[in-house]
Amino acid sequence: MVVRWTQADDEMAKQSENVLIRLNEEGFKAYWVGGCVRDELMGRSVDDMDITTSASPEQVMNIFEDCIPTGLQHGTVTVRSGGHFFEVTTFRTESEYKDNRRPAAVQFVQDIKEDLQRRDFTMNALAMDVNGAIVDPFGGQTDLSQGLIRCVGQAVERFGEDALRMMRCVRFASVFDFSIAFNTWKGLVHQRELLQHIAMERVRTEMVKMMAGPHPRKGLALLYRSQALEHVKAPVEASRFNHRMLTGLEQLSGEHTLLRWSCLLLAGGYDPIEADKLLRQWTFSNEQRARITGVLQVEQQVTDFVKQCEDMPALRAHWIVTVLTCGAQAANDWLQLQQVLPKRWREVSEQVYGSMTLIQTQAAAWIQSMPVHKLKELQMTGEQVLKLVDRKGGPWLGQLMKHLLKETAIGNIKNQRDALSAEVKRVTANEQA
Repeated sequence: MVVRWTQADDEMAKQSENVLIRLNEEGFKAYWVGGCVRDELMGRSVDDMDITTSASPEQVMNIFEDCIPTGLQHGTVTVRSGGHFFEVTTFRTESEYKDNRRPAAVQFVQDIKEDLQRRDFTMNALAMDVNGAIVDPFGGQTDLSQGLIRCVGQAVERFGEDALRMMRCVRFASVFDFSIAFNTWKGLVHQRELLQHIAMERVRTEMVKMMAGPHPRKGLALLYRSQALEHVKAPVEASRFNHRMLTGLEQLSGEHTLLRWSCLLLAGGYDPIEADKLLRQWTFSNEQRARITGVLQVEQQVTDFVKQCEDMPALRAHWIVTVLTCGAQAANDWLQLQQVLPKRWREVSEQVYGSMTLIQTQAAAWIQSMPVHKLKELQMTGEQVLKLVDRKGGPWLGQLMKHLLKETAIGNIKNQRDALSAEVKRVTANEQA
């Protein structure tokens, strides 16, 4: 290898180098470009390696047998080398962006600097040749060393061309813990209304990366100050959030990203139904929505029953019903979230606060004490109930089975056939009396 990549997989780096060398041998200029160069300079993991070249897409396809014409209209060919895939894009300029997202037309050029001029931020407008020489016409290396996000050229123009760049700007500042250059920030605030043209799936992707990063609070603060999210297709009012509740957000590791979202929505005062509607608009999957809103469901149920309970047995019983209703995953997520939320974030009486504290200290043990969590764990099936009472099925059966599950989970009935049969007979006799 001519260039020693320290942050990229050795084989991927070697194969990408082979692509550059081959293009050079055929008389074309070729460079690694953008994020891979940036991340190598920053000491961050390089996950993919994009290449830019003076060769036209047709010339690239003539040189490499194993390639896919993934975006010929924009000059991109995906080249496969040694099992690795590399996007090879012809030097180009762009004009007449449509929908504030994609260029309506591109023009192929021969100068790498013209190509770099169309890119979003100076730190991404970097290219490196096979000998390690870096092309940096806009001071990207200086901005990297100073921890600065700066648009290439005029920020108003860059954000006007592609409004998603505003979300990328905030995401980069958050994940890298960088500052945003003054004129770039001014351009973002000026052009924020253009975010209404961007698909929510694209906005969500940037937000998910930001929320999974090491400094999500920084990104959220920038979004709050800029009011950017108030202009997306599914807008969010920044003023509704309790920022004090977000102080522990980063204590939740990146692997608990969905719990971070639960914390965010809780801080925004969202109930489960409102949260689910918003998450659906933001194109979260069914599974993700269920996991995020499950915490809000637990919070709602706990808040409701704590106000009615006066002793530990009652709190335990209600907590177990909550676990059965919302699921053990949601209950455990809720408990984990309580550990990072600031004390007394709820505006409640001393008695309610004491009960909440008791639940948080005892809930894990109460879950452990549950002999059953699901209907299938009961030592009695619905069919066996029907035979026992000699009745036809109906809504009553489902209600009875849930009753058996609740009483068994709390510990009022043993999970044994005889005990469950006795309870079935008692309940059905009372109904007929």
